Amino acid sequence: MISAFFIYNQKGEVLISRLYRQDLKRSVADIFRIQVISNTDVRSPIITLGSTSFFHVRHDNLYIVAVTKCNANAALVFEFCYRLGNIGKAYFGKFDEEAVKNNFVLIYELLDEVLDFGYPQNSETETLKMYITTEGVKSQRAVKEDSSKITIQATGATSWRRSDIKYRKNEAFIDVIESVNLLMSTKGTTLRADVSGQIMMRAYLSGTPECKFGLNDKLLLEKDTSHRGLSQRRTNAVEIDDCQFHQCVKLGKFDSDRTISFVPPDGEFELMRYRTTENVNLPFRVHPVVNEIGKSRVEYRVTVKANFSPKLIANNVVIRIPTPLNTASINIRVTAGRARYVPAENSIVWKLPRFQGQSEATLSGEAELSSMTVKKAWSRPPISMDFQVLMFTSSGLLVRFLKVFEKSNYTSVKWVRYMTKAGSYQIRF
Repeated sequence: MISAFFIYNQKGEVLISRLYRQDLKRSVADIFRIQVISNTDVRSPIITLGSTSFFHVRHDNLYIVAVTKCNANAALVFEFCYRLGNIGKAYFGKFDEEAVKNNFVLIYELLDEVLDFGYPQNSETETLKMYITTEGVKSQRAVKEDSSKITIQATGATSWRRSDIKYRKNEAFIDVIESVNLLMSTKGTTLRADVSGQIMMRAYLSGTPECKFGLNDKLLLEKDTSHRGLSQRRTNAVEIDDCQFHQCVKLGKFDSDRTISFVPPDGEFELMRYRTTENVNLPFRVHPVVNEIGKSRVEYRVTVKANFSPKLIANNVVIRIPTPLNTASINIRVTAGRARYVPAENSIVWKLPRFQGQSEATLSGEAELSSMTVKKAWSRPPISMDFQVLMFTSSGLLVRFLKVFEKSNYTSVKWVRYMTKAGSYQIRF
């Protein structure tokens, strides 16, 4: 598996160095600095030199590097590197060069726990915090109690959760966050539209509860209606192309009956990620009309319409409209928000703090162009948008239910919030 592990700064200086096997020498750290960090042409996260493979990820101003001489599982190695970055953030707030220099001893202690002879071990932050702590020395009794908890948690079926958690008020918060990606042609046809989503959960629940989570997943609803002998069509069902779950989810149950059953970690975690490409509900429609008048002027008329319910409001809407490189000045008029020409970006930046559903706004203007000695055709980069819409999902995904089962039968309060934001939202003109 992993033979050596290094953390470098941007200059290529080795901050953390740990060898796990005898098949590599410490001088291998110099090879990565010379071949990757000093070489600006290298873009691949994996580079193989001879029989040695270097896996690296960038985290802030750090290079996190795993080195192996065997045919290792690349996905597992990268997952470990990203996990180590998340562990660093959980312990230090921000995992950067300064944090590494201030916490050498703690980082080496963490590496000894999460990697054993080059094989990744338990990397759950909450579990690690139980027995790797920077707090003062504990009493013998407290250490003994903690040791028994560690043994149960490290060897039990739920290594991500203790069994003695207690809350006065039992609550669960679910955030469905979607990034909608769009590429529209000059003729108004959709070239690409997809949604990348994640479901974040904050669980403040006592004991060891088992949660069941239901979505308006097309396969689940079709199975449900056929089981009940119903024939009505489900128009609000969503076809999920692919999904990825937190380790607490029981994948066997999901494969058999599409129910998401899990014992949640305490606090905030990412329950699942998903992607959809069918029936994407675009929150905004942009109709650009851009005409080049001779060689000295460009006329703009851009209309933006919100497709979502008038009860909803989009926040922080920003539209960037490209301009020619030889633009001298621009006269802009808008029906809502504020717009200004930003020469450094070669674009008009139109900002609308609030945009109500089913409403529309228009920008019109004229750009005066300066004469150029060498005439170059304007490439017309696409218009881009940025926005956030609360209580709206472009995929149509809805949380149908969240049930909490615990042996003490306490009542719990559940909260669900939806948000759609722009990913790569571009319109050609």
